[in-house]
Amino acid sequence: MKFFVDTADTAEIREIANLGLADGVTTNPSLIAKSGRPYAEVLREICDIVDGPISAEVVATEAPAMLEEGEKLAKIHRNIVVKCPLTLEGLKATRALSNRGIRVNVTLIFSPLQALAAAKCGASFLSPFVGRLDDIGHEGMLPIDQIVRIMDNYDYPAKVLVASIRSPLHLLRAAEAGADIATLPPDVIKQILRHPLTDAGLEKFLSDWRQTKQKI
Repeated sequence: MKFFVDTADTAEIREIANLGLADGVTTNPSLIAKSGRPYAEVLREICDIVDGPISAEVVATEAPAMLEEGEKLAKIHRNIVVKCPLTLEGLKATRALSNRGIRVNVTLIFSPLQALAAAKCGASFLSPFVGRLDDIGHEGMLPIDQIVRIMDNYDYPAKVLVASIRSPLHLLRAAEAGADIATLPPDVIKQILRHPLTDAGLEKFLSDWRQTKQKI
């Protein structure tokens, strides 16, 4: 499974990349707005940090304008993947961009059949949101199992990119389901590295070592 970092904070991206845990990055208008910086400037810096797919989202709502924005975003760097929403207009833009050789990440997917439609329209990445489904009382991980199975059934090339991950448990379930990618907030990536027994074990080893009065 690949890890994408879900943020537009370049300092956080650099930190995760230095650990070797950043295979790509996903951004969205909300994350870019938090950075307070020009969109293209942030994207270029991210592309300099991580040599992998970098998702950049369109903000238009009509297909022709989405197509125009997507082509502009794709010209920023060879690693840019254009994000389009799962709407009728978004799927029209997805098909048009895909036909032009531009990779598309279809976002805001909440059902297996939405994912199937996006794959049929040429999406390279499918982004089902799990946390937001949990928020409204649905089992957010259930569609992941179904989407992975559908993609395997019909051998679609689209990669399943699990989004809106809120906890290490979401990541564990996504990995068990066979999802290709998880896009993770930096705090969740750091959470999976910590365990109280690791800390306790290390302290015991070091305590025993100090008693030997040796040096390496």
